[in-house]
Amino acid sequence: MKFGVNVPNYGPGATPETLGEWAGRLEELGYHHLLVSDHVAPTPEVQRLFAAPFYDPFAVLSYLAGTTRTIGLGTTVTVLPYRHPVLTARMAAAVDRLSGGRFVFGAAAGWAPAEFAALGVPYARRGARSDEYLAVIKACWANEVVSHHGEFVSFDHLHTGPLPLQRPGPPVWVGGHSPGALRRAVRFGDAWHPTSVTARWLTGHGLPALEKTAAELGLPVPALVPRIKLRVTARPLGNGRLLGEGSLEEIREDLALLDALGAPTVVLDPTFPGEPRTPERNERDLEALETLARTVIDPEQQRLR
Repeated sequence: MKFGVNVPNYGPGATPETLGEWAGRLEELGYHHLLVSDHVAPTPEVQRLFAAPFYDPFAVLSYLAGTTRTIGLGTTVTVLPYRHPVLTARMAAAVDRLSGGRFVFGAAAGWAPAEFAALGVPYARRGARSDEYLAVIKACWANEVVSHHGEFVSFDHLHTGPLPLQRPGPPVWVGGHSPGALRRAVRFGDAWHPTSVTARWLTGHGLPALEKTAAELGLPVPALVPRIKLRVTARPLGNGRLLGEGSLEEIREDLALLDALGAPTVVLDPTFPGEPRTPERNERDLEALETLARTVIDPEQQRLR
């Protein structure tokens, strides 16, 4: 099992220097992936959860591709309807090339109605638009010349290179918990990428629903690659907590459960919407990740200690 980290690319504490520090520390500790999030037009509803400024994920990952050597770089998650799919495909392919084939494409349909409105994108049809956009993105990665005629996008004979280094394209992790998101994960994803869930919900509802969806579509069940919270507490929190929250022993139990469920990668998320991202907070989060790598997980051997 590999271990990734969702790095905060937003708020007053996000600077080129702090992003570089996160990348260097995580790579040194042996973490396998560094991932960042996506908001294009942070409206007040977004800023209540994620303070401005918000660094563009593709710009951040292009920068970090030049400062790192081994750690994977990705998005958790790109909001698919916010950009034309050819643009998204080309930016993602460029990051994959610039990083030597280390890019992972996390993607979802989005949740912020006011941000959709600011960008002139209809909110009500975001699911159908996301499905078509993912199909276009994967076609642009696979082929030098692409034509497409659909409900939302139409073009002929576009040259889409440079193609990504990974063939036929970077891994696709599809986020979301709705029935439409599960269908999207089965149809287009290498993995389903649920976020901030409890063990009970994942095993009792999420995974059974994913398996049922795959069976209905006659397609393989995608891998489970969850993003779980990372909040270490002095005392156990007990039942009902989110995966990744609690004492070190509880977090180890959560990771052991995900390992038993066959998750090839788990993304640890120390970001909590609405909490200020101060330099002191960044340092506490990095210290927690260092403690985890020293006492709970073994990144080099890709297993629990």
